[in-house]
Amino acid sequence: MPSSSLRRTLTAAALAAAVGLATTGTAWAGSTPSPGRTLAPGTRFYVDPDSKAAHQAVTDLRDRNFAGALGMAKLATWPQAAWFTSGSPAEVKTQVKDLVRKAARQHAVPVLVAYDIPLRDCSQYSSGGAQSDAEYQAWIAALASALGTGQAVVILEPDALSNLPSDCGPSSDPTGEISANRIADINYAVNVLEAQPGVSVYLDAGHSQWHSVGDAATRLLQAGVANAQGFFLDVSNFEPTAQLDQYGTWISKCIWFATKGPDWARGHTDWCASQYYSGAAPNDGQPGNSVNPKDASTWHWTDLWFDQNAGNPPAAELTHFVVDTSRNGKGGWTPAPGAYTGDAQTWCNPPGRGIGERPTANTGVALVDAYLFVKTIGESDGQCSRGTGGTIDPEYGIVDPAAGAWWPAQAHGLVANASPVLTFNPHLF
Repeated sequence: MPSSSLRRTLTAAALAAAVGLATTGTAWAGSTPSPGRTLAPGTRFYVDPDSKAAHQAVTDLRDRNFAGALGMAKLATWPQAAWFTSGSPAEVKTQVKDLVRKAARQHAVPVLVAYDIPLRDCSQYSSGGAQSDAEYQAWIAALASALGTGQAVVILEPDALSNLPSDCGPSSDPTGEISANRIADINYAVNVLEAQPGVSVYLDAGHSQWHSVGDAATRLLQAGVANAQGFFLDVSNFEPTAQLDQYGTWISKCIWFATKGPDWARGHTDWCASQYYSGAAPNDGQPGNSVNPKDASTWHWTDLWFDQNAGNPPAAELTHFVVDTSRNGKGGWTPAPGAYTGDAQTWCNPPGRGIGERPTANTGVALVDAYLFVKTIGESDGQCSRGTGGTIDPEYGIVDPAAGAWWPAQAHGLVANASPVLTFNPHLF
Protein backbone atom coordinates (compact mmCIF):
# COMPACT_ATOMS: atom_id res chain seq x y z
CA MET A 1 0.00 0.00 0.00
CA PRO A 2 1.51 3.39 -0.95
CA SER A 3 2.19 5.87 1.83
CA SER A 4 -0.30 8.67 2.38
CA SER A 5 2.09 11.24 0.87
CA LEU A 6 2.62 9.10 -2.20
CA ARG A 7 -1.13 8.59 -2.59
CA ARG A 8 -1.63 12.34 -2.45
CA THR A 9 1.07 12.87 -5.06
CA LEU A 10 -0.41 10.28 -7.38
CA THR A 11 -3.90 11.64 -6.87
CA ALA A 12 -2.83 15.19 -7.63
CA ALA A 13 -0.92 14.14 -10.73
CA ALA A 14 -3.75 12.05 -12.08
CA LEU A 15 -6.41 14.65 -11.40
CA ALA A 16 -4.34 17.41 -12.97
CA ALA A 17 -4.11 15.37 -16.15
CA ALA A 18 -7.55 13.82 -16.12
CA VAL A 19 -9.81 16.65 -15.03
CA GLY A 20 -9.93 19.81 -17.12
CA LEU A 21 -6.77 19.25 -19.16
CA ALA A 22 -6.14 22.31 -21.31
CA THR A 23 -9.58 23.80 -20.82
CA THR A 24 -8.30 27.28 -21.56
CA GLY A 25 -5.23 26.61 -23.70
CA THR A 26 -3.14 28.96 -21.54
CA ALA A 27 -1.09 26.10 -20.10
CA TRP A 28 0.55 25.38 -23.42
CA ALA A 29 4.17 26.25 -24.03
CA GLY A 30 5.11 27.62 -27.44
CA SER A 31 3.25 29.81 -29.87
CA THR A 32 0.37 29.47 -32.27
CA PRO A 33 1.21 26.92 -34.98
CA SER A 34 2.51 28.34 -38.23
CA PRO A 35 0.01 28.61 -41.08
CA GLY A 36 0.11 26.40 -44.15
CA ARG A 37 0.59 22.70 -44.69
CA THR A 38 4.10 22.24 -43.36
CA LEU A 39 4.31 21.15 -39.75
CA ALA A 40 6.86 23.29 -37.97
CA PRO A 41 9.17 21.33 -35.63
CA GLY A 42 7.57 23.00 -32.63
CA THR A 43 3.99 22.18 -33.64
CA ARG A 44 1.70 21.40 -30.72
CA PHE A 45 -0.97 18.81 -31.40
CA TYR A 46 -4.37 18.95 -29.74
CA VAL A 47 -4.85 17.07 -26.46
CA ASP A 48 -8.40 15.98 -25.71
CA PRO A 49 -9.26 16.83 -22.08
CA ASP A 50 -12.13 14.34 -22.24
CA SER A 51 -10.08 11.39 -23.52
CA LYS A 52 -10.68 7.78 -22.57
CA ALA A 53 -7.31 7.75 -20.81
CA ALA A 54 -8.37 10.72 -18.67
CA HIS A 55 -11.58 8.98 -17.68
CA GLN A 56 -9.66 5.79 -16.92
CA ALA A 57 -7.33 7.73 -14.63
CA VAL A 58 -10.32 8.87 -12.58
CA THR A 59 -11.75 5.34 -12.51
CA ASP A 60 -8.40 3.95 -11.34
CA LEU A 61 -8.21 6.53 -8.59
CA ARG A 62 -11.66 5.57 -7.36
CA ASP A 63 -10.57 1.93 -7.40
CA ARG A 64 -7.38 2.85 -5.50
CA ASN A 65 -5.28 1.60 -8.39
CA PHE A 66 -2.70 4.34 -7.94
CA ALA A 67 -0.13 2.97 -10.36
CA GLY A 68 -2.75 2.58 -13.05
CA ALA A 69 -4.09 6.08 -12.40
CA LEU A 70 -0.63 7.59 -12.71
CA GLY A 71 -0.01 5.78 -15.99
CA MET A 72 -3.34 6.86 -17.43
CA ALA A 73 -2.73 10.42 -16.24
CA LYS A 74 0.55 10.48 -18.14
CA LEU A 75 -1.11 9.08 -21.25
CA ALA A 76 -3.89 11.67 -21.00
CA THR A 77 -1.37 14.49 -21.40
CA TRP A 78 -0.30 13.33 -24.86
CA PRO A 79 -2.16 14.16 -28.08
CA GLN A 80 -4.04 11.40 -29.89
CA ALA A 81 -5.96 11.52 -33.15
CA ALA A 82 -9.73 12.01 -33.23
CA TRP A 83 -11.52 9.38 -35.33
CA PHE A 84 -14.56 10.20 -37.47
CA THR A 85 -16.16 6.97 -38.58
CA SER A 86 -19.84 7.49 -39.35
CA GLY A 87 -22.80 9.85 -39.28
CA SER A 88 -24.52 12.08 -41.78
CA PRO A 89 -22.72 14.99 -43.48
CA ALA A 90 -24.45 17.38 -41.08
CA GLU A 91 -23.38 15.34 -38.07
CA VAL A 92 -19.73 15.04 -39.07
CA LYS A 93 -19.63 18.75 -39.90
CA THR A 94 -20.86 19.60 -36.40
CA GLN A 95 -18.41 17.20 -34.76
CA VAL A 96 -15.40 18.47 -36.72
CA LYS A 97 -16.27 22.11 -36.10
CA ASP A 98 -16.38 21.34 -32.38
CA LEU A 99 -12.91 19.76 -32.53
CA VAL A 100 -11.53 22.71 -34.49
CA ARG A 101 -12.85 25.17 -31.89
CA LYS A 102 -11.34 23.17 -29.03
CA ALA A 103 -7.97 22.94 -30.79
CA ALA A 104 -7.98 26.68 -31.47
CA ARG A 105 -8.43 27.36 -27.75
CA GLN A 106 -5.27 25.32 -27.13
CA HIS A 107 -3.42 27.03 -29.99
CA ALA A 108 -2.88 23.48 -31.22
CA VAL A 109 -3.19 21.45 -34.41
CA PRO A 110 -5.88 18.74 -34.43
CA VAL A 111 -5.15 15.35 -35.97
CA LEU A 112 -8.23 13.76 -37.53
CA VAL A 113 -8.79 10.29 -38.96
CA ALA A 114 -11.38 10.09 -41.73
CA TYR A 115 -12.61 6.49 -41.66
CA ASP A 116 -15.88 6.09 -43.53
CA ILE A 117 -14.93 4.64 -46.92
CA PRO A 118 -17.45 2.16 -48.42
CA LEU A 119 -16.62 -1.53 -47.74
CA ARG A 120 -14.26 -0.50 -44.97
CA ASP A 121 -11.85 -3.18 -43.66
CA CYS A 122 -13.06 -5.76 -46.20
CA SER A 123 -16.29 -5.83 -44.14
CA GLN A 124 -14.46 -7.55 -41.27
CA TYR A 125 -13.60 -6.39 -37.72
CA SER A 126 -13.87 -2.66 -38.40
CA SER A 127 -16.57 -3.01 -41.02
CA GLY A 128 -18.90 -0.16 -41.81
CA GLY A 129 -18.49 2.99 -43.81
CA ALA A 130 -20.69 4.88 -46.20
CA GLN A 131 -23.26 2.93 -48.19
CA SER A 132 -22.27 4.37 -51.57
CA ASP A 133 -19.56 6.41 -53.24
CA ALA A 134 -21.92 9.39 -53.52
CA GLU A 135 -22.74 9.17 -49.82
CA TYR A 136 -19.04 9.03 -48.96
CA GLN A 137 -18.18 12.01 -51.11
CA ALA A 138 -20.91 14.10 -49.46
CA TRP A 139 -19.59 13.03 -46.03
CA ILE A 140 -15.97 13.89 -46.80
CA ALA A 141 -16.96 17.22 -48.35
CA ALA A 142 -18.77 18.15 -45.14
CA LEU A 143 -15.73 17.18 -43.07
CA ALA A 144 -13.49 19.29 -45.29
CA SER A 145 -15.81 22.28 -45.08
CA ALA A 146 -15.85 22.09 -41.27
CA LEU A 147 -12.05 22.40 -41.11
CA GLY A 148 -12.24 25.93 -42.46
CA THR A 149 -9.01 27.89 -42.79
CA GLY A 150 -7.25 26.51 -39.72
CA GLN A 151 -4.34 24.11 -39.65
CA ALA A 152 -5.14 20.40 -39.34
CA VAL A 153 -3.71 16.99 -40.15
CA VAL A 154 -6.01 14.45 -41.81
CA ILE A 155 -5.14 10.76 -41.82
CA LEU A 156 -7.25 9.72 -44.78
CA GLU A 157 -8.86 6.27 -44.59
CA PRO A 158 -6.55 3.75 -42.90
CA ASP A 159 -6.32 0.48 -44.89
CA ALA A 160 -8.25 1.99 -47.81
CA LEU A 161 -5.34 1.59 -50.22
CA SER A 162 -3.55 -1.32 -48.58
CA ASN A 163 -6.82 -3.28 -48.45
CA LEU A 164 -8.47 -2.47 -51.76
CA PRO A 165 -11.70 -4.37 -52.46
CA SER A 166 -9.73 -6.45 -54.95
CA ASP A 167 -7.49 -7.57 -52.05
CA CYS A 168 -10.42 -8.86 -50.02
CA GLY A 169 -10.86 -12.17 -51.83
CA PRO A 170 -11.37 -13.52 -55.36
CA SER A 171 -15.10 -12.81 -55.37
CA SER A 172 -14.95 -9.38 -53.74
CA ASP A 173 -14.26 -7.34 -56.86
CA PRO A 174 -14.19 -9.62 -59.92
CA THR A 175 -14.21 -6.80 -62.50
CA GLY A 176 -12.08 -4.29 -60.58
CA GLU A 177 -14.86 -1.71 -60.71
CA ILE A 178 -15.24 -1.45 -56.93
CA SER A 179 -11.52 -0.84 -56.45
CA ALA A 180 -11.56 1.77 -59.21
CA ASN A 181 -14.39 3.54 -57.38
CA ARG A 182 -12.36 3.36 -54.16
CA ILE A 183 -9.43 5.07 -55.90
CA ALA A 184 -11.80 7.72 -57.26
CA ASP A 185 -13.21 8.33 -53.77
CA ILE A 186 -9.72 8.87 -52.33
CA ASN A 187 -8.79 11.24 -55.16
CA TYR A 188 -11.97 13.19 -54.51
CA ALA A 189 -11.22 13.35 -50.79
CA VAL A 190 -7.66 14.57 -51.39
CA ASN A 191 -8.89 17.35 -53.64
CA VAL A 192 -11.63 18.67 -51.36
CA LEU A 193 -9.49 18.42 -48.22
CA GLU A 194 -6.40 20.00 -49.74
CA ALA A 195 -8.59 22.84 -51.03
CA GLN A 196 -8.65 24.01 -47.41
CA PRO A 197 -5.53 26.17 -47.01
CA GLY A 198 -4.22 24.74 -43.73
CA VAL A 199 -5.01 21.06 -44.15
CA SER A 200 -2.26 18.45 -44.59
CA VAL A 201 -3.62 15.18 -46.00
CA TYR A 202 -1.80 11.85 -45.69
CA LEU A 203 -2.78 8.68 -47.60
CA ASP A 204 -2.56 5.04 -46.57
CA ALA A 205 0.66 3.13 -47.34
CA GLY A 206 0.24 0.26 -44.87
CA HIS A 207 3.43 -0.77 -43.07
CA SER A 208 6.82 -2.34 -43.68
CA GLN A 209 5.66 -5.97 -43.42
CA TRP A 210 2.87 -5.63 -45.96
CA HIS A 211 3.04 -4.37 -49.54
CA SER A 212 6.29 -4.05 -51.44
CA VAL A 213 7.69 -0.57 -51.98
CA GLY A 214 6.67 -0.52 -55.64
CA ASP A 215 3.15 -1.75 -54.92
CA ALA A 216 2.64 0.88 -52.20
CA ALA A 217 4.00 3.62 -54.48
CA THR A 218 1.69 2.53 -57.32
CA ARG A 219 -1.39 2.70 -55.14
CA LEU A 220 -0.43 6.08 -53.72
CA LEU A 221 0.13 7.56 -57.17
CA GLN A 222 -3.21 6.24 -58.40
CA ALA A 223 -4.93 7.74 -55.35
CA GLY A 224 -3.54 11.23 -55.87
CA VAL A 225 -0.61 11.44 -53.47
CA ALA A 226 0.93 14.08 -55.75
CA ASN A 227 -1.88 16.41 -54.65
CA ALA A 228 -1.59 15.54 -50.94
CA GLN A 229 1.00 16.33 -48.30
CA GLY A 230 2.12 12.70 -48.29
CA PHE A 231 1.30 9.29 -46.83
CA PHE A 232 1.07 7.57 -43.46
CA LEU A 233 2.46 4.31 -42.10
CA ASP A 234 1.66 1.76 -39.39
CA VAL A 235 -1.78 2.97 -38.31
CA SER A 236 -3.08 0.44 -35.76
CA ASN A 237 0.04 -1.66 -36.24
CA PHE A 238 3.29 -2.41 -34.43
CA GLU A 239 6.34 -2.28 -36.72
CA PRO A 240 9.49 -0.58 -35.34
CA THR A 241 9.87 3.12 -36.05
CA ALA A 242 13.34 2.87 -37.58
CA GLN A 243 12.16 0.29 -40.11
CA LEU A 244 9.10 2.37 -40.96
CA ASP A 245 11.29 5.42 -41.50
CA GLN A 246 13.44 3.41 -43.89
CA TYR A 247 10.48 1.84 -45.69
CA GLY A 248 8.75 5.20 -46.07
CA THR A 249 11.92 6.76 -47.47
CA TRP A 250 12.10 3.99 -50.08
CA ILE A 251 8.46 4.59 -51.07
CA SER A 252 9.19 8.30 -51.44
CA LYS A 253 12.25 7.62 -53.58
CA CYS A 254 10.30 5.09 -55.65
CA ILE A 255 7.59 7.68 -56.35
CA TRP A 256 10.29 10.09 -57.48
CA PHE A 257 12.10 7.42 -59.51
CA ALA A 258 8.96 6.52 -61.47
CA THR A 259 7.65 10.06 -62.00
CA LYS A 260 10.59 12.49 -62.01
CA GLY A 261 13.63 10.23 -62.26
CA PRO A 262 15.56 9.09 -65.33
CA ASP A 263 13.57 8.77 -68.54
CA TRP A 264 14.01 5.01 -68.66
CA ALA A 265 12.33 4.67 -65.25
CA ARG A 266 9.16 6.65 -65.94
CA GLY A 267 6.06 4.71 -64.98
CA HIS A 268 8.03 1.84 -63.47
CA THR A 269 7.31 1.73 -59.76
CA ASP A 270 7.44 -2.04 -60.25
CA TRP A 271 11.21 -1.82 -60.75
CA CYS A 272 11.85 -0.37 -57.29
CA ALA A 273 13.73 -2.55 -54.81
CA SER A 274 11.93 -3.21 -51.54
CA GLN A 275 11.93 -5.12 -48.27
CA TYR A 276 11.45 -8.21 -50.45
CA TYR A 277 14.26 -7.40 -52.89
CA SER A 278 16.37 -10.23 -54.25
CA GLY A 279 19.01 -8.95 -56.65
CA ALA A 280 21.78 -10.72 -58.50
CA ALA A 281 24.81 -11.77 -56.48
CA PRO A 282 27.59 -9.15 -56.58
CA ASN A 283 30.87 -10.02 -58.28
CA ASP A 284 32.91 -9.58 -55.12
CA GLY A 285 32.89 -13.05 -53.65
CA GLN A 286 30.35 -12.00 -51.00
CA PRO A 287 26.92 -13.55 -50.41
CA GLY A 288 24.05 -12.54 -52.68
CA ASN A 289 22.17 -9.34 -51.94
CA SER A 290 18.80 -10.76 -50.94
CA VAL A 291 16.74 -8.75 -48.46
CA ASN A 292 14.86 -10.41 -45.61
CA PRO A 293 11.77 -8.34 -44.73
CA LYS A 294 12.07 -9.36 -41.07
CA ASP A 295 15.82 -8.78 -40.81
CA ALA A 296 16.60 -5.07 -41.09
CA SER A 297 20.33 -5.82 -41.14
CA THR A 298 19.83 -6.94 -44.76
CA TRP A 299 18.00 -3.79 -45.82
CA HIS A 300 21.21 -2.05 -46.89
CA TRP A 301 20.89 -3.88 -50.22
CA THR A 302 17.72 -1.95 -50.98
CA ASP A 303 19.41 1.26 -49.89
CA LEU A 304 22.20 0.45 -52.33
CA TRP A 305 19.71 -0.14 -55.14
CA PHE A 306 18.18 3.30 -54.63
CA ASP A 307 21.63 4.91 -54.38
CA GLN A 308 22.58 3.35 -57.71
CA ASN A 309 19.31 3.94 -59.56
CA ALA A 310 17.77 7.05 -58.02
CA GLY A 311 20.88 8.83 -56.78
CA ASN A 312 20.12 11.84 -54.60
CA PRO A 313 16.75 13.24 -55.64
CA PRO A 314 16.10 16.92 -54.85
CA ALA A 315 14.68 17.11 -51.34
CA ALA A 316 11.87 19.39 -52.49
CA GLU A 317 10.64 16.70 -54.92
CA LEU A 318 10.37 13.88 -52.40
CA THR A 319 7.05 12.90 -50.77
CA HIS A 320 6.81 13.25 -47.00
CA PHE A 321 5.05 10.93 -44.55
CA VAL A 322 3.96 10.47 -40.93
CA VAL A 323 4.22 7.39 -38.69
CA ASP A 324 1.79 6.05 -36.10
CA THR A 325 3.89 5.22 -33.03
CA SER A 326 0.99 4.60 -30.65
CA ARG A 327 1.80 0.91 -30.11
CA ASN A 328 5.14 0.11 -31.76
CA GLY A 329 7.58 0.64 -28.88
CA LYS A 330 8.31 -3.09 -28.67
CA GLY A 331 7.99 -3.74 -32.40
CA GLY A 332 5.94 -6.53 -33.93
CA TRP A 333 4.91 -9.71 -32.16
CA THR A 334 5.99 -13.24 -32.99
CA PRO A 335 3.94 -16.09 -31.49
CA ALA A 336 5.71 -19.06 -29.97
CA PRO A 337 6.63 -21.72 -32.56
CA GLY A 338 3.75 -24.12 -33.07
CA ALA A 339 1.40 -22.11 -30.85
CA TYR A 340 -1.33 -21.88 -33.47
CA THR A 341 -2.42 -24.03 -36.36
CA GLY A 342 -3.88 -21.15 -38.36
CA ASP A 343 -3.39 -17.41 -38.77
CA ALA A 344 -1.76 -15.99 -35.64
CA GLN A 345 -3.36 -12.59 -36.40
CA THR A 346 -0.34 -10.64 -35.21
CA TRP A 347 -2.16 -7.38 -35.99
CA CYS A 348 -4.96 -8.11 -33.51
CA ASN A 349 -4.26 -7.26 -29.85
CA PRO A 350 -0.80 -8.87 -29.80
CA PRO A 351 0.40 -9.27 -26.20
CA GLY A 352 3.31 -7.48 -24.61
CA ARG A 353 3.29 -4.44 -26.90
CA GLY A 354 4.09 -0.90 -25.76
CA ILE A 355 3.70 2.74 -26.70
CA GLY A 356 6.45 4.07 -28.97
CA GLU A 357 7.93 7.48 -29.75
CA ARG A 358 5.95 10.43 -28.42
CA PRO A 359 3.98 12.63 -30.83
CA THR A 360 6.22 15.29 -32.30
CA ALA A 361 6.81 17.19 -35.51
CA ASN A 362 10.52 17.37 -34.66
CA THR A 363 11.42 13.86 -35.80
CA GLY A 364 15.00 14.36 -36.93
CA VAL A 365 14.21 12.36 -40.10
CA ALA A 366 14.15 14.44 -43.27
CA LEU A 367 10.97 13.01 -44.82
CA VAL A 368 9.05 12.24 -41.61
CA ASP A 369 6.74 15.17 -40.89
CA ALA A 370 5.60 13.76 -37.54
CA TYR A 371 5.34 10.82 -35.22
CA LEU A 372 1.72 10.61 -34.07
CA PHE A 373 -0.53 8.58 -31.80
CA VAL A 374 -3.14 7.73 -34.44
CA LYS A 375 -4.70 4.53 -33.09
CA THR A 376 -6.50 5.28 -29.83
CA ILE A 377 -4.28 3.67 -27.21
CA GLY A 378 -6.32 1.16 -25.22
CA GLU A 379 -8.93 0.35 -27.86
CA SER A 380 -9.25 -3.28 -28.96
CA ASP A 381 -8.54 -4.39 -32.53
CA GLY A 382 -11.37 -6.90 -32.47
CA GLN A 383 -12.40 -10.32 -31.22
CA CYS A 384 -9.60 -12.67 -32.24
CA SER A 385 -9.10 -16.37 -31.67
CA ARG A 386 -5.83 -16.39 -33.65
CA GLY A 387 -6.90 -19.16 -35.95
CA THR A 388 -7.74 -21.65 -33.19
CA GLY A 389 -11.31 -22.09 -34.38
CA GLY A 390 -12.91 -21.02 -31.11
CA THR A 391 -13.98 -17.69 -29.65
CA ILE A 392 -11.40 -17.39 -26.87
CA ASP A 393 -8.18 -15.49 -27.49
CA PRO A 394 -5.59 -17.95 -26.12
CA GLU A 395 -3.17 -15.15 -25.26
CA TYR A 396 -5.64 -13.57 -22.82
CA GLY A 397 -7.99 -16.42 -21.98
CA ILE A 398 -11.04 -14.28 -22.80
CA VAL A 399 -13.16 -13.20 -25.73
CA ASP A 400 -11.48 -9.96 -26.76
CA PRO A 401 -13.56 -6.78 -26.72
CA ALA A 402 -15.06 -5.75 -30.06
CA ALA A 403 -13.05 -3.56 -32.40
CA GLY A 404 -12.90 -0.02 -31.05
CA ALA A 405 -14.05 -0.95 -27.54
CA TRP A 406 -12.08 0.47 -24.63
CA TRP A 407 -9.99 -2.21 -22.90
CA PRO A 408 -8.46 -0.95 -19.63
CA ALA A 409 -6.10 -3.91 -19.26
CA GLN A 410 -4.65 -3.28 -22.71
CA ALA A 411 -4.29 0.45 -22.02
CA HIS A 412 -2.41 -0.26 -18.79
CA GLY A 413 -0.18 -2.81 -20.53
CA LEU A 414 0.73 -0.48 -23.38
CA VAL A 415 1.69 2.22 -20.88
CA ALA A 416 3.69 -0.17 -18.70
CA ASN A 417 5.62 -1.44 -21.74
CA ALA A 418 6.20 1.97 -23.33
CA SER A 419 9.59 2.42 -24.97
CA PRO A 420 10.83 5.01 -24.23
CA VAL A 421 9.25 5.08 -20.77
CA LEU A 422 6.09 7.18 -20.72
CA THR A 423 6.31 10.51 -18.91
CA PHE A 424 3.99 13.48 -18.52
CA ASN A 425 4.00 15.67 -21.64
CA PRO A 426 6.53 18.40 -20.73
CA HIS A 427 4.97 20.85 -23.21
CA LEU A 428 1.53 20.74 -21.69
CA PHE A 429 1.98 22.48 -18.35
